[in-house]
Amino acid sequence: MIRLVLLDIEGTTLPISFVRDVMFPYAAKALPAVIEDHANPQVVGARADIVVAYPDKDPLTVCQEWMEKDEKAAPLKTLQGIAWKKGFEDGALRASLYPDVVPVLKKWSEAGLRLSIYSSGSIASQKLLYSHTEQGDITSLFDDFFDLSTGSKKEQESYTKIAQASQLKPAEILFLSDIGAELEAAQKAGFQVCQLVRPQDGTVPLGGVKQALDLYDVAQEFDLDA
Repeated sequence: MIRLVLLDIEGTTLPISFVRDVMFPYAAKALPAVIEDHANPQVVGARADIVVAYPDKDPLTVCQEWMEKDEKAAPLKTLQGIAWKKGFEDGALRASLYPDVVPVLKKWSEAGLRLSIYSSGSIASQKLLYSHTEQGDITSLFDDFFDLSTGSKKEQESYTKIAQASQLKPAEILFLSDIGAELEAAQKAGFQVCQLVRPQDGTVPLGGVKQALDLYDVAQEFDLDA
């Protein structure tokens, strides 16, 4: 019996195009000013981590190289999160979720299903995004948020940690993502998994796992109330 649905963000609840074409360019433009904010302890800590790893390189250059390669580096995620916080709070950014997301998540929540998020973006960024959507603030729907501090999304151990933190058996958790390697890692940890293959995002289907076009499909496939 599924008691918790764990969701990825990009390609699962939010179009990849919004992240790629709106959020990333916004952060890239804001990054030079953000990284020079020496009064912000989060910035100071992120810079220090970069300097330790790359003592002979300019921290901004390192971040720009990470962004070009779409590296899931923790210091970069922290700095992007700070940039996005300003963008969401001043109205420059507003998340546009897939149309099926809010109706289905609300029905799942009302039916007693627990909902959590697991993304490479920082927990602070996740909460910002879901509190500033075109459909309103939906953060209250989620029990918990997990990010890279739990571990890589492509490592089995990360999902074991999430099950432990949620105080559930792995088989009681359904993980939804568009990324095959993440689904494989969760499956190895004992999770039930389903790949979101949204046509507009060009997701590459993974053999050996259930697939769905949207959350309505997920509800039908796993007999969840929606």
